[in-house]
Amino acid sequence: MEHMVEVCNVSLVIKGHTILDEIHLNLKPGKIYGLIGRNGSGKTVLMKCICGFMHPSFGSIFVAGKQIGKDCDFPADTGIIIESPEFLPYHSGYQNLKHLADLRGKLSAPQIKDTIRAVGLNPDLKLPVRKYSLGMRQRLGLAQAIMEDPSLLILDEPMNGLDEDGVRDMRTYLLKLKEQGKTILIASHSAEDIAILCDKTFKLEKGRIVKETGAA
Repeated sequence: MEHMVEVCNVSLVIKGHTILDEIHLNLKPGKIYGLIGRNGSGKTVLMKCICGFMHPSFGSIFVAGKQIGKDCDFPADTGIIIESPEFLPYHSGYQNLKHLADLRGKLSAPQIKDTIRAVGLNPDLKLPVRKYSLGMRQRLGLAQAIMEDPSLLILDEPMNGLDEDGVRDMRTYLLKLKEQGKTILIASHSAEDIAILCDKTFKLEKGRIVKETGAA
């Protein structure tokens, strides 16, 4: 597959306001792409459109060859972190992921625990998620996104709340996933994260892509 994601001249207009304006981009397997721009530039809205959470007014979006909103409501084989990950507050991290995994029945308990370890958390920790730090919740959010081994990852500010060690661990893990052939789209305010991770970046201003950097 040449392109995992194809965004074709997508615009989104809400109550007369243009939120996305003729966005066109293609994302290939085995690459990490970055969305940069100020708050309100359209980064999160674009991610929500790719995930099927919002629908463009014009244009089309294809993920793995299927048109979102026509061939499917949501892209299959996709892991997502958009805004703050939400979990059952009085359950442990493992219990939260077990509840989600049981919906599809694809993962065993050891596989869930291995995923939790992979993001630097202890799967046997009984602490309820409501007592997790922001960084721990972010790690658990990544575990939730990757636990079914998706081909596409959509990650909105994945480093949010992580300490220095956590940021380093997250970068290492994302680069490992890239080597495995995953397609990864991240939004970040960190120039260092973008420089280290991304093969290509798209800068958004007022819903338009105003600059592309890189050749992926």
